[in-house]
Amino acid sequence: MALVELRGLSKHYGSLAAVDNISLKVAHGLLVCLLGPSGCGKTTTLRLIAGFVEPSGGQIHVGDRIVSSPERTLPPEQRNMSMIFQSYALWPHMTVAENVAYGLTLRKIDRETIAKKLSAILSTTKLQAFADRYPGELSGGQQQRVALARALIVEPETLLLDEPLSNLDANLREEMRFEVRRLHDTYRYTTVYVTHDQSEAMTTADLIAVMNGGKIEQAGSPEEIYDRPRSEFVARFIGSSNVVKGKNLDQSRISFAGAALRCDGATLVAGGETAISIRQHDIRLLSTAPQSEENVVPAVVVRQVFMGGTRDYMVEAKDGTQLRVLAPAEQNIETGAPVWLHLPPERCRALMG
Repeated sequence: MALVELRGLSKHYGSLAAVDNISLKVAHGLLVCLLGPSGCGKTTTLRLIAGFVEPSGGQIHVGDRIVSSPERTLPPEQRNMSMIFQSYALWPHMTVAENVAYGLTLRKIDRETIAKKLSAILSTTKLQAFADRYPGELSGGQQQRVALARALIVEPETLLLDEPLSNLDANLREEMRFEVRRLHDTYRYTTVYVTHDQSEAMTTADLIAVMNGGKIEQAGSPEEIYDRPRSEFVARFIGSSNVVKGKNLDQSRISFAGAALRCDGATLVAGGETAISIRQHDIRLLSTAPQSEENVVPAVVVRQVFMGGTRDYMVEAKDGTQLRVLAPAEQNIETGAPVWLHLPPERCRALMG
């Protein structure tokens, strides 16, 4: 295992900054997810770490080595990294056992050692029964486990995964998220995992780095990213928060749709403007006006959809702002009915910029 550190890393293609001066430290044995929409720079960052792309600026450190800089880039085969691609890239003419052992065979490891390592990794990845089958005879999830086993058997310092579950169906993708995390907990390799799926990142990662426009908007634990987003982009991308804006009344309150909302997360400057985020499930939907007016916003139901265990409401405040609210399934309020929204102060998060 090795610490991976990006220091002011950039990659330009002409005037386009695909990766724009990012810094990130991945400690020994952690799994970090680079999370963001298409075109945000996450795959380019992974390819920079792998050595497939040379940086325009900054450095990549692995342990005590500088493996990438504008002056010198160590080739991929000298980095002791394993990378898993979206396509898995399995040899169709080789059995599962031959595919998994291929890296050790290339390194001319003796047969006895290969046999021991192969038996151990097939057991860990639950592939013993498929050792003599060919990739074309396997399901998508089984092929994914073969790719993971092949990457892990060579005992890399760093494991790189480029949207490895994107070709699986929804149910299998959910199952494989937990499998990836189980294998990481078993081997504890330093891992960088690229995905656009927030559920995938929340399930697998120790650390999430949310990327946007070639930059890292915020990095932190899954709980921190979800509960304490710092920017409007992160709040909307992770969990699809409602974001409302208003004028600052004092250090902790904004004016929104005729109501005063107390919020958490930053000290406000009176007279300025601030955006706050609040999750759909944190808003309490009331059909009668409450006695206290603190953090209560009058609204009208625009639509509601029965979702089984919940009802999904869209409501509109008097200034025209629409908010999405998830309420219990038994709370059935008709479209057009007046409602009052209670936004708990501790769940209203003041955002930066």
